[in-house]
Amino acid sequence: MRQLASLFFCLVVTARLFATQDPAEAPPPAPATPTLDKADTAWMLISTCLVMFMIPGLALFYGGISRRKNLLGTMMHSMIALSIVGLLWGLIGYSLAFGRSQGGWIGWSPEWMALSGVKPPDVFANSSIPVYLHCMYQGMFAIITPALISGAIAERVRFLPYCIFIAAWSLLVYCPLAHWVWAIDDSGTPVGVFGAMGALDFAGGTVVHIAAGVAGLTAALLLRPRLGYPEQAMHPSSMVLTLVGAGMLWFGWFGFNGGSGLGVGNGLAGTALTATQLAASSAGAAWTIIEWIHRGKPTALGFATGVVAGLVGITPAAAFVSPWAAIVIGLVTAAVCYVTVWLKPRLKYDDSLDAFGVHGVGGFVGAMLTGVFANALHFGSAIGDPSASLGALGEGGTDRLAQILVQLKASLGAIVFSFVATAVIVKVIDMVVGFHLKPEDEQEGLDSAVHGEVAFDFGISPEQTALTPVIEPRPATTPPESSRRFAVVLDGVPTEELLSAWGQMCQAGDQPPSNDFRNVYPYVTTVSGNRFRFRGGDPEMVSRSLTRLFEDRFPNRKLIARVEM
Repeated sequence: MRQLASLFFCLVVTARLFATQDPAEAPPPAPATPTLDKADTAWMLISTCLVMFMIPGLALFYGGISRRKNLLGTMMHSMIALSIVGLLWGLIGYSLAFGRSQGGWIGWSPEWMALSGVKPPDVFANSSIPVYLHCMYQGMFAIITPALISGAIAERVRFLPYCIFIAAWSLLVYCPLAHWVWAIDDSGTPVGVFGAMGALDFAGGTVVHIAAGVAGLTAALLLRPRLGYPEQAMHPSSMVLTLVGAGMLWFGWFGFNGGSGLGVGNGLAGTALTATQLAASSAGAAWTIIEWIHRGKPTALGFATGVVAGLVGITPAAAFVSPWAAIVIGLVTAAVCYVTVWLKPRLKYDDSLDAFGVHGVGGFVGAMLTGVFANALHFGSAIGDPSASLGALGEGGTDRLAQILVQLKASLGAIVFSFVATAVIVKVIDMVVGFHLKPEDEQEGLDSAVHGEVAFDFGISPEQTALTPVIEPRPATTPPESSRRFAVVLDGVPTEELLSAWGQMCQAGDQPPSNDFRNVYPYVTTVSGNRFRFRGGDPEMVSRSLTRLFEDRFPNRKLIARVEM
């Protein structure tokens, strides 16, 4: 009996202990082991390809806006990022951006260097997609961001310094910013300095657009403007390419924003895609209407720029806002960016292709409007629990004002960091290797001077040659033996008429070129105004032949030629 009584007493005491235990003190349940999901993985494979497709789209968009002599060189600034930044991201950038957080400032996971310690089935934290796939998807963001910067310094920088710049910028500026905003721990809790304080940036308004736009402005201010800017008109080379590029960007942006939820089961992909479409549509329409009223004509360039501005503005907010708010964000972003672009020549800073005016300003406007319109009922997070970030934003009031202030802090932090870091990188590269093109190379154009190619060959096509034999002047097949350089300056004819006549002489025709033309053409290197530069040939003979060529064109003009050695 005593033994039974003792056993009963122990049972009662144990039961009372369990009954009175504080639920808060109970050990947390073990986190579920992440597993791969076929649907999420398939969507993220598609999204990765969509974002990659944006890079040639950006190349066409920027290339069409640049002048014809710089079209190919401008496109190369975007395309080369695929190799340089793509390689660096796989080797070390991914670990710096998404590795284990070092105090919220930078990441580092040695096993993620070149993904050497990652196995194919390994799943990224708080998701159902492989680490390999997450690395490649985020790598496309890392690639396109420095490519955006090229639009601010297009048509005037050397290729080698530019390649060094995007390599350094991606590691020293982009990777830390990506960590500050998007880094998470194994439970999905934000651990970066901006993410931990509640900053919202769904797909890169701060990390991509503000950072790239401010970096572009910084570089444009530190480097000299293009020759002739802003007095000389600099017309785009091809609005066809620009419109095609804008369409490719629009198409790829569905993966840029729609894929940032890292899956399809959480509803974020559809929410972000809807907001993206509505914001781009409203911004394109708004820019067109504003330009139509302000300038009298709706231009293709204006429409394309407006669409891109709307896509930039909705990027940080894509999964956080209602469809009607996405429309408002597109309208406001287009209007603010239009004013910024209109002010550029008046402020005399040479943001060549409006990288700052569209991406920097548009990204900031979008980041702030995210705080204004973010709605808890329409919010989803690619990195953690929605309630942990938005709280009661759907109810407005103090919480909404606090979120706007958080957005402002994160945006200003990104602006200051990008400005200072970019300034240091640009100045160091400029001092060591020199950033600028030589004036004569800039006059000749990037395509020929830097790459030795042309974007489009406007010569006689093979089928035309076969049907109608045409004698066409050709440059010397081998460099002249003499390395003597000189210039012949012609006075007596307005520059515009002189260049027009020279252009007509260089056209293919059904008659063989004159002897005077044969004496001149093989040695010409560049023509600038009334100055013809030569390499090789006899200066006096070339000068006499060049004078006779134009005397035949302008018989009533008195031409004076002088040779400059």
